[in-house]
Amino acid sequence: APTRFPSGVTNAAPGTNTGMYGVPDPSAWHTYFNDFDTFAAAEWTITTTEAGSGSATEALTDADGGVLLITNDNADNDNDLFQKVGESFLMAAGKPALFKARFKISDATQSDFLMGLQITDTTPFDASDGIYFQKDDGSTTVSAICRKNASTGSTSLTAGTIADDTYIVLGWYYDGKSSVHVFVNDAQVGTLDGSSAYLPDTELTISFGIQNGEAAAKTMSVDYILAAKAR
Repeated sequence: APTRFPSGVTNAAPGTNTGMYGVPDPSAWHTYFNDFDTFAAAEWTITTTEAGSGSATEALTDADGGVLLITNDNADNDNDLFQKVGESFLMAAGKPALFKARFKISDATQSDFLMGLQITDTTPFDASDGIYFQKDDGSTTVSAICRKNASTGSTSLTAGTIADDTYIVLGWYYDGKSSVHVFVNDAQVGTLDGSSAYLPDTELTISFGIQNGEAAAKTMSVDYILAAKAR
C-alpha cells in the first residue's frame, strides 16, 4: 500500500513563503527541462558544417514523449551543433548540480556526438570548459569529461558504449564538494574529479550535437534534456 502524506511534503523551512506549499518548492533549484514537444530555433546558437549536397535540418518528429530529430548534410565531418542561448549554469562549491539526457544516434561508430553543459564555443567538440559526454568517430566508446580551461585542467573517464539507433540515458551529478558522479541508463559507472582543479569556473549552457564520421548523413534523436542546480 502506498504511504500517504495528507499534509504534503516540503523542502522549505517552516515559516517561509513556501513553507505551507503542498509540494516541494520548485524555486529551491534552478531547473531547465526540455521534452521537445516544441522547438524554437531562435532559442539556440546552431553551428553547422555543410560541405555535402544538401543542408542540415532540425525539426520535431512524430514520437511518443516528444523528440527533436537532427539530420546532417552528407559529407564527412558535416555537423549540426546546438548551444542554448544564454549561459545560465555556474558550478559552485556547496551547490549540487545535475544533468541528464535521453537520445540516440543512427550510427554508433561512424559519427561523433556531444551532450552536456559547456561554455558557448564555435567549436563545441573542443570546448574549453564544461561537464559533458563525447563520442569520437571510429569508436562506440562514450567519454565523460570535466574540464576547466582545456589548457590547464581536464579529466575524463570511459562511461560505456553506445549502439546504433538505440536510446541511451547519460547523466552526471556534482555533489557540491569535489566529485562528479557519472551515470549511464541511471546506473553509476564512475566518478570524475570535481575539485577546483577541474570544475568549470565560468557559466555554462546546454550543448549537444552530431557530426558525420564518413560521407553519409547521420541523425540524432533527442528525447529530453534536464539540467538543474541548487540555488
